[in-house]
This record gives sequence, C-alpha cells and structure tokens, in this order.
Amino acid sequence: MILYNYPGGPNPRRVRIFLAEKGIAVSMETVDIMTRRNRQPDFLEKNPTGGIPILELDDGTCISESVAICRYFEELHPEPPLFGTGAKERAIIEMWLRRVELNLMVPIGMVWVHGHPLTAKLIRQIPEAAAQNRVRTAMGYKLLNDQLAENEFIAGDAYSVVDAVALATYDFGAGLVGVPPADGLTHLARWHAAVSARPSATA
Repeated sequence: MILYNYPGGPNPRRVRIFLAEKGIAVSMETVDIMTRRNRQPDFLEKNPTGGIPILELDDGTCISESVAICRYFEELHPEPPLFGTGAKERAIIEMWLRRVELNLMVPIGMVWVHGHPLTAKLIRQIPEAAAQNRVRTAMGYKLLNDQLAENEFIAGDAYSVVDAVALATYDFGAGLVGVPPADGLTHLARWHAAVSARPSATA
C-alpha cells in the first residue's frame, strides 16, 4: 500500500500523527498540491475530489478522507485503541471528533479559503466570510479549552484520534492561516504543549 501525502497539509498530517502513535510505517509518496498535481485526470481517478491524503491498497482500492484512513488502520492494528473501547468511549471520541471538525477545522478552512493570499489566486474571496469564521474559530478554541479544564486530553484521560486531528488543525490555524487562540486559554495551551512534545507530533 501507499499513502499519498503532502507535508504541509493539515489533513495528511493527521494521518501521519495517527500512524506514529500506532507505530505503523507506511510507504508515502508526496503529491505537490501547489502545482495542482492532485487535480490532474490520473490523480482524480484515485479521488474525484482531488483531496489529500489518499491510501491506495495493494488491490488498487483508494481510501480518501483522513479519518476514514485512520479507521482503516485502527481495524488492522487495534492497539493502542485510538478510537476508544466500548460503546460509551467510542461515542464520546466520535462526538469530540465531530466537534473539532465542525467547530474548528471548518471555520479555519473558511478563513484559509476567503482570507489568505495563496487562495486568492484560486477563487473569488469573500472577506466577510473570513471575518465571520475568525469569530467562529475563536469560539472553537474556547470550546476545547473548556473541555480541557477537566480532562487531560480532549476526549478524556487517554490520547485519542481526536488529539491527532486537533493538533494538526490547531497548528494549521495558528500557523499558516494566522488564527491562533486568544491569550488566556490556559487549558488549551497546556494540552498543546503536551501533545506537541509527543514524538508523533513531528511525523
């Protein structure tokens, strides 16, 4: 199998962090999205949306979407259980995974699309959309900060796929996109320092 990867993208990084936490090594091939390699016809056969990452299995099956790829590896390598064990734990992890996606990644993505110079070359930007989603991003950071006031990790006391997704999202937002969390979110800052210190964070 091969994982089609782009080093600077938050979605491929989610998978790399997840694999590192699992101790799984996968062959990777870099796809240069800046030259639109992922929009070429042969690549669109692998994923019609053109998104990265994509996991291509030995039988030619292509799995896209980062969480779907992580779930595939969870089934093959259940230890450590990064999607949880038991109905309650799995549901809580799924809940927080959706909350990170909807309340942080989506608004950060909208700021990226409508407020960053790099994407201005690709679409007609709507500055009001970027402004609105900066506010939504701040709300997303606060949501996580409040949860982390009573939990070591986002979904509870154990590191999970939620932390991998949230770290890649946080670093993308605070770094390239330019929407860092507000000062004073001490629980979020504590969590970020802790997960950034894990070896998987450099994957």
